[in-house]
Amino acid sequence: MPPVYTLRQLIGYFLRLGTLGFGGPAALVGYMHRDLVEQRQWISEEDYKEGLALAQLAPGPLAAQLAIYLGYVHFRILGATLVGLAFVLPSFLMVLALGWTYVRYGGLSWIQGVFYGVGAAVIGIIAVSVVKLTRKSVGKERLLQGIFAVLAVVTVVTESEHILLFLGAGVLVWWVRVPPRFLQRPATALLPLGTILAQITTTGPNSRLWDIGLFFAKAGAFVFGSGLAIVPFLYSGVVKEYGWLNEKQFVDAVAVAMITPGPVVITTGFIGYLVEGTSGASVAALATFLPCYLLTILPAPYFKKYGKLPAIKAFVDGVTAAAIGAIAGAVVVLGTRSLTDAFTIALATVTGLVLWKYQKLPEPYVILVAAVVGLVVRECMVV
Repeated sequence: MPPVYTLRQLIGYFLRLGTLGFGGPAALVGYMHRDLVEQRQWISEEDYKEGLALAQLAPGPLAAQLAIYLGYVHFRILGATLVGLAFVLPSFLMVLALGWTYVRYGGLSWIQGVFYGVGAAVIGIIAVSVVKLTRKSVGKERLLQGIFAVLAVVTVVTESEHILLFLGAGVLVWWVRVPPRFLQRPATALLPLGTILAQITTTGPNSRLWDIGLFFAKAGAFVFGSGLAIVPFLYSGVVKEYGWLNEKQFVDAVAVAMITPGPVVITTGFIGYLVEGTSGASVAALATFLPCYLLTILPAPYFKKYGKLPAIKAFVDGVTAAAIGAIAGAVVVLGTRSLTDAFTIALATVTGLVLWKYQKLPEPYVILVAAVVGLVVRECMVV
């Protein structure tokens, strides 16, 4: 069936989402479902679930991979490529500007004040998105509810996401719903793909740009879960191993990722800028997103071809329930870090209630108000 929208319209949507989509991966995947599945009805529920499952199974940033897959659904490789660029480019340009400001003026102390308010509001935004996703994709099926609950608890306890649990959830639902007569491997197309970038060796130009490219390619190829999952990996490399940034600079880089729209992993561009200017930012961002692009479009044809089979559909439903459970757990983890006092708790609660009551209220307006309020309150606290 031909799409009811044009590629230009889809690119325009992802340009806007990349420019105004605050809240990190959990919120972004919720926005895509609300806008493209529920409201515009450009993408079917089945295609969205397949994309979310593939994004959760493959390494790399969750929201960027889902965006690339949704571009692939009706417009194949051209759509995936242009949508991926449209989604990432706005936030990349923003972090370039912030990187230049940071270097020129010796830090971004005001970020802490802005993030004080934005971080709290983001928790409210993500919580609303998770509730909607849960009601739509998990529903009342006890098996999916159990998977959702287990993954939420595991994510809260371990503060990380585990690929084997996602695979196990998919296999469990598959076996319960459609007991197989012989062993079938719905995700085998993904397994060898992780070795593609592993072939990159240390041979080559002995320069800092080469080190940047190699390190961030590994980050994009071998870190599973949401964009936030990449933060510990980046810390061990850029602070501990290479010494490119100090502790304060790294914390500022993560703060930049949280207050800018688009995918969280765009913080790699900010880090690259601090290390090696515009060239470093470009190499870091390209190296991070190229693996997730390849690991989305290569298995995509198999998901499109076989995704409607009962066994594969059951597998995807299991992985989707696990993914939403992990996102719900991430809300709790992020909440413990962002909601540090009565003001932030109140701001997150009010944000959630307002967005639940006024569902058409644009989130960027909420983020802007929260940023201003947070900055004012933080300055008053300092004084």
